[in-house]
Amino acid sequence: MYQSTRDSGVSVSSAQAITQGISADGGLFVPESLPQLTLEELKGMLGLSYVERAKAVLSKYLTDFTEEELDACVSGAYASGKFDDKSVAPLAQVGPGVYMLELWHGPTCAFKDMALQLLPFLLTTASKKTVGDKTIVILVATSGDTGKAALEGFKDVAGTKILVFYPQDGVSPMQKLQMTTQEGGNVGVCAIQGNFDDAQTGVKAIFTDEGVTKKLGEHGMLFSSANSINWGRLVPQIVYYISAYCDLVKEGKVPLGDPVNVTVPTGNFGNILAAYYAKRMGLPVKKLICASNSNNVLTDFLKTGVYDRNRPFYTTISPSMDILISSNLERLLYDLSGRDDGKIRGYMQSLKETGRYEVDEEMKEKLSALFCAGFCDDAATKETIGEAFRARGYLCDTHTAVALHVYEQYVAGTGDKTPTLIASTASPFKFSSSVLDAVAKEDVSQLDEFAKVAELSKCAKVDAPAALASLKDKPVRFTDVCTKDSMEQVVLSMLGIN
Repeated sequence: MYQSTRDSGVSVSSAQAITQGISADGGLFVPESLPQLTLEELKGMLGLSYVERAKAVLSKYLTDFTEEELDACVSGAYASGKFDDKSVAPLAQVGPGVYMLELWHGPTCAFKDMALQLLPFLLTTASKKTVGDKTIVILVATSGDTGKAALEGFKDVAGTKILVFYPQDGVSPMQKLQMTTQEGGNVGVCAIQGNFDDAQTGVKAIFTDEGVTKKLGEHGMLFSSANSINWGRLVPQIVYYISAYCDLVKEGKVPLGDPVNVTVPTGNFGNILAAYYAKRMGLPVKKLICASNSNNVLTDFLKTGVYDRNRPFYTTISPSMDILISSNLERLLYDLSGRDDGKIRGYMQSLKETGRYEVDEEMKEKLSALFCAGFCDDAATKETIGEAFRARGYLCDTHTAVALHVYEQYVAGTGDKTPTLIASTASPFKFSSSVLDAVAKEDVSQLDEFAKVAELSKCAKVDAPAALASLKDKPVRFTDVCTKDSMEQVVLSMLGIN
């Protein structure tokens, strides 16, 4: 069963949690207790495929799904040729004891595919159990990658509609093209004048607006979410950390039971939270290293215990991390507070009213024991991309480079050479302009987006993903731009509700 972070008295099944997306009180759903994973179980997973490992892990969380239902969901997501690597999430060694966990081999070339290829199967299965034949309206705020991955995952899925809002000037040209050219009869896309936090705040407000919910109900619809506030989006992410550890053990890189560190570039805190949950289940993880760009609100919080969004917002070359309100942090605080819903309500109210909160000393100590944090600016990001390419022969995107830079800072500061997984979150070709700036020997600023993709492919001697190259000839379908105050009307209009 699942509780709300803002009301521990709420108790719903995993199917209900996934269908709703967010609790009516504004809280996020979390399992009442975290299932455990023994070393013997890990040993048993060594010889399994990614699909089989996913079923084993998910069965511990989604206990109201039958074995047949889980099999259909997981096989539909990962075993259907949607990923261009048969291992789904392969490892690439980039140094002694340092491994890139490549999470971008899915159809939209970003780590969000790992969850958003599975979520439509989970959600449609869950909704049949809970709401019957109502149409599920997926409402998404995106800082770039979630939007396209959700659109692709839910494209023409029966019984669903999906509406995506993205910051007009806060995504890469390739990310924008991916969304605005999206095919499908049940999809809608709109830019917003503002940043990701404005889009996310607007989406949350619409979710919890009783008047809007009532209007949808009158038309046989109800909201759900594809953002990582939805447990069905977050739980698949736990799988790939466990699977990666199994791969390291299987390949003789790490003895079973020995710890690894995990480094994650994150803005909304979902991807590193999944690693935390894997650790809480029993995965041998020593340190969780949180990597931020210039929007370093998480770095400051993990070092000081003070969360303060009252700071400049930077539009960077790692746009998926351009976030100052990290929604999933609420789940971590709930767990570390001993599930004190009153304390969490207080923190979230303070964040809403003042833009800041400070946790108590006991929680600061827990955070310090679990996490290290660092950040880097755009110049350091490009420098890291160039150095990784020249010295290691590895081409990484602008988000993965942030993680690599912060990991190197961590090692320099601590001397800790524990084997480390670095979450590599996107194909470098999604951010070809910035990556090319870092590795090209000549000025390429005058080239258009697809000429840059071709040049990067030539420079790196790597083929660009077909899913990105094919965008060149796709017509743009969505050109609307709205203000954050008009998002509700846009939603109703897209749904054909007056």
